[in-house]
This record gives sequence, structure tokens and C-alpha cells, in this order.
Amino acid sequence: MQNIPSVNLEDFLSGNEESKQKFVNEIGKAYEEIGFVALKGHFLEDKLVENLYTEIKNFFNLPADAKQQYEIPGIGGQRGYVSFGKEKAKGHTEGDLKEFWHFGQYLADDSVYNGHPHYHDNVVVNELPDFNATGRQAYKMLEKTGIYVLRALAIYLNLDEFYFDKYVGEGNSILRPIHYPPITQEPKDAVRAAAHGDINLITLLMGAQGRGLQVQNHNGDWIDAIAEPDELVINVGDMLSRHTNNKLKSTIHRVVNPPRESWSTSRYSIPFFMHPVAEMKLDCLENCITEEEPKLYDDITAGNFLYERLVELGLIKK
Repeated sequence: MQNIPSVNLEDFLSGNEESKQKFVNEIGKAYEEIGFVALKGHFLEDKLVENLYTEIKNFFNLPADAKQQYEIPGIGGQRGYVSFGKEKAKGHTEGDLKEFWHFGQYLADDSVYNGHPHYHDNVVVNELPDFNATGRQAYKMLEKTGIYVLRALAIYLNLDEFYFDKYVGEGNSILRPIHYPPITQEPKDAVRAAAHGDINLITLLMGAQGRGLQVQNHNGDWIDAIAEPDELVINVGDMLSRHTNNKLKSTIHRVVNPPRESWSTSRYSIPFFMHPVAEMKLDCLENCITEEEPKLYDDITAGNFLYERLVELGLIKK
């Protein structure tokens, strides 16, 4: 396999049971085998994508002191700005060569999660009047796409189609525009994003059109994950892998540094990390445990699992 499989969400939404089941089978098989797909037929319109890239480039082009006023202490980087080199992958000592922003969940006024310690207010960028509205619109469309992907996976796992809805509707999901700045000197054992698995249920990624993102197959080979301009790359995170007793694979991936002749160029990518509510139990599903595939993981809630990982990433100090 030279690249990741491509699937079309329109098959699932078609109203045709045969097409719907075809999508379920294709995405389920891909997630069992490599943990990544390229998805067409999502809810992000081209104009929204264009506007979002414009806004995030404008933000990252602000002077350093202007950006740093949006770096909020004490919340583990869960909202607002995280400056260059702050985050490092689990097991790595060098910080990744990136800076990023976090948009978080938009709760209704009557939500039970208002004031919850895992939820924080979104940070408003005063210099860019369209930044927050554009981010919110993209967040909602990626969340909508993710809900349908999880419905397909619920069917594949022989669960009720809407099993995940109650966990992700107000989940603590994160939209993370990332800027990988030009590389100005020989990196000291650092890459744009070191090899890692994602924490969450699934990740929906915009901006995998150029080389850089690589996924590791079962043989340990690194494969370029390059999507078409109209595709999102969607992968399984550790929470979903754990919940399915590793039936669906959370694949190790990385963003490698470009060839030296391209060091002067920036790279942008925009992942949407789909998280459930903190109290969701990630206990291995009973129908994913067999004599051949015994239970691999201890019981834990999504909130406790997230906290452990943020400590490992250096974003929260114990």
C-alpha cells in the first residue's frame, strides 16, 4: 500500500442501504488495517476552507508579543495560543517545531458543562474581526462530519448507529490550526511533529495536500499520507483504539522536516481532534474481546486519560 485508502461520505448519506454499508465496510476495514483514510464528501465548503486559511495565516503573521497575549496560563494549552516549541511528543525531549491555536467546544447557555473544569472559554483575537467566527464555523462543520464517521464505525462495531452521539455532541473537541515556521538552522533532533499517536477518538485533518505527514504501517515502514485538495485525512485516536480493544488501530504518524531547499517555506495544517465528554468510559467493548483477542487495557474515563496524556506532552505540570 503506497498511500491511504480513499472513501466518500456521500455513500453513507445517500439513502441507499447498499451504498451506506459499502462505506461502513470500507472505512472499518481501513481502520483495522492502517488506521487512516482520506475522506471526500464532507461538510466543509471550499470558501470556508479558504477563509480559515486566510485567518490563521493572518494570526500567525502577527508579531510575537501580540500572539503571546493570547497564551493563557494554567489551562494546559486547551484554548488560545501555544507558542513555538512548547509541545513535545510522548517520549521525546525536544519540542516540536510548531506553534498553534486551539478553538474549543461551543456550549449552549443551558449546557450542564458550563463551568466544568475541563471546558474553558474560547479566546477572542481582537486584531482579526473575522478570526473567531470563521474558526467557529469550521469547528461546527468538522464536528458534523466526525459525528457521521463515528456513526458508520458504530455500525461496523455492531453497536447502535447513534452510540457515540451522546458522548461527542458536547465533547471537549479541539480545532488546532498549526503553523510550522521556516526552518532557519539545523534542528537539534527535532522535527515538525515527532512520531506520535493522537489522544482522542478520531482526528479530522485539513491540509495534508503536500508531503510531510507520514503514517507507519504494520511492517514499520513510513508511508506518505497525501490527500487530494477536496479530502480530509481522518485517523483513529488512542481513545477509540482503547475502547475497541485495538480492533481499530491508532496509527503512529509524524510530520517530517522538508528537504533543505524547502526550509524557507512555512507549512500549515488544521487538525480537528474529536473528544468525547470527560465521563465517557473507555472500557474495552465486550464485543471486541474474545479468547483470541483478550482485554488489553485497564478501565479508565476519557477525562482521566486526557489528563495523563497532557502531563506526558508537557502541557500540564503535575
